[in-house]
Amino acid sequence: MALKATVFKVNLQIADMDRNYYQDHQLTLAQHPSETDGRMMVRLLAFIVNASETLSFSKGLCVDDEPELWDKTLSGEIDLWVEFGQADEKWLRKASGRAKVVQLFTYGGRSVPIWWKQNQQALERYQNLTVWNIAEESVTAMEAFVGRNMALQVSISEGQIWLSDSETSVLIEPEILKDIA
Repeated sequence: MALKATVFKVNLQIADMDRNYYQDHQLTLAQHPSETDGRMMVRLLAFIVNASETLSFSKGLCVDDEPELWDKTLSGEIDLWVEFGQADEKWLRKASGRAKVVQLFTYGGRSVPIWWKQNQQALERYQNLTVWNIAEESVTAMEAFVGRNMALQVSISEGQIWLSDSETSVLIEPEILKDIA
């Protein structure tokens, strides 16, 4: 018998001073049985930093030729393609050819610098790729917010992301390993 995804409801209030974006979002996140709470929260963080009315989660891990998070135009063109983890260079090449902007959110602590050293040279040629690294401490701190119903407030200013609920606040300072050229 196949395991089913766990569904999370997220009420998100975003105040992004860096982009002048102020909006509330009601999200439904499906967590694949093989996905950790930390990875799911990194996906939510990626949504937060790219939030727009047209940004959406795709079918995710179940579909081979789609990103897990994307922003598409009404005509079907992909404006933003977001990947997670320590992605394969070939997969990022494909994404870079199909989308205007590609973002990769890495996480995983000590394994990220090793992966980056092995892939940096190849990834530098993709002019539309940004690689973010989320520190292991930040991922662990975000896991404290995980619940079937989450009400989160976000404040973004000068690259710092404050994520909070009614009891806890966490500062997240993503490191940009590679920015769009």
